[in-house]
Order: sequence, then structure tokens, then C-alpha cells
Amino acid sequence: MSILVSGVGGASGNWLEGLGGLRDTVRQELVARQLDEQIAARYPVGQRLRILDVGMGQGVQALRLARAGHTVTGLESDPDALRAARESLASEPAGIRERVRLIEGDGRETGVHFLPGSFDVVLCHGVLMHVEEPDALLAGLARMLAPGGLLSLLVRNADALAMRPGLDGDWAGALTAFDSDTWTGGPGAPVRADRLETLTRTLAGIAAPLHAWYGVRVFTDGVPNEEGLPAAADLERLLAAEDRAGRTEPYRRVAALLHLCGVRG
Repeated sequence: MSILVSGVGGASGNWLEGLGGLRDTVRQELVARQLDEQIAARYPVGQRLRILDVGMGQGVQALRLARAGHTVTGLESDPDALRAARESLASEPAGIRERVRLIEGDGRETGVHFLPGSFDVVLCHGVLMHVEEPDALLAGLARMLAPGGLLSLLVRNADALAMRPGLDGDWAGALTAFDSDTWTGGPGAPVRADRLETLTRTLAGIAAPLHAWYGVRVFTDGVPNEEGLPAAADLERLLAAEDRAGRTEPYRRVAALLHLCGVRG
């Protein structure tokens, strides 16, 4: 397949321009690199894949993958996010629009919309943190995969919840976070966090055992939401450092987010 996000320049630079602030850019770019790496390792170059993006938000990854030639179905329950995704899709060339299908729906109801084994890749990024009991959701997503298919999860890392308050000098918050599985550092209501060990067991139990995992936002999780992008050369070095840390022990274990890739048996 064509890798669109191998750096900051060229096609990747154009893609990054639409992401907004630094925190979102680091998340989306790192996940894209990691996901492309896993897809390239499992499928022949040029193979057009069937991809389901559950809880796709504004469709950043869905549109990126459609531009790479894949057929993408986006499932989103939030009307505002779905509207933004449709607006972004409307600005794409006809050939890309034809490869994308957007559906308003809940990730826990994939069996209502699709037949088992309908997809080669299923994305579920930033969704589990909003689900109180995620096991049923994950089992349903695994059923959507064809044999050998890839399940990509992005979750809040419960084993690193003390990092951000600790680095901010919030010692009371850090001490509380050590014994918590709830993240309260973002806007809005607190969200649930997951542990690598627990999700590894869950993936094995749903016949999509863990194949690879990465850390996302080791160094930049504490930057303000409104912080913009640095100059291109500085951004390239920042992304290179985050990419390296997200693949390297012990750094990846203290990343704010974990990207887990399971493979359907």
C-alpha cells in the first residue's frame, strides 16, 4: 500500500495542516505511522483493504486511508462529529468520496450494520475510554474481522496516569492517580483508562491476540490543547522523538495513550 505519512514534508505535510493543535497532530501522525507499519507487514503492497473506523470522530484516519486507496466505512454516534466528517468528505475528489461510507451508529451495535468477517482492518481509537464495560464492544469488533484481520485500538494508559500531574507539580493529583483507573486531565467528564496487561488478556480471549503495541504522546501530553505547531523542522524532530519513544522501552510504558494491534486468528 502507499504510505502517506512517513514524514512531515510532501503529502504528509498537507495532511498535517488540517489537524489543528500540537497534541492532536502528534496523536494522529503517530497512530498513522504505526497503523501503516502494521498494515504493510500483513498485506501485499497495493492491496485495497476493507476498513471499518468505529467512533471515527471527524474522520481524520478514515479519510487518510481512503486517499491511500482503501474502502472505508466510518461509524460515529455523535451528530456533530459526523457532520464534520461529511463536510470534509464533500471536499474530496469523486474517486475518494466513492470509497467512503459514513453511518450514524454506536460501536456496540456493529452486528446490526455488518456481517461477521466483513473487514480486513477495524479501528477503534479513543472510544474505549467512554465505555464502562468494553469487553462486549471488543468482542463485537473482533467478529467483524476476516481471518488474519487487524484490530487497532487507541486507549488511555492507566499505568501512566500519575505522569502528567507529577510533571506539573500536582503532587496530590499524582498520588491519587497511582491508584486510579480514571483520567480527569482533559476537558469534560472524567474518562476510563485501560491497562496493557488487562487488554492483552481480553484480546487473547476474543481470538484477536496482541501482535504489537506502541506508546503515543510520551513527551507532549502536557502541552496546552490550544498550542499550535512549531516550525516544520522542529515539528519533524519532535515527531521523530515521539515516534522513537513510542517504540522503545521503558519510554512507551509511560505514554499517555497506548496503541494496541491485535490479529484475528
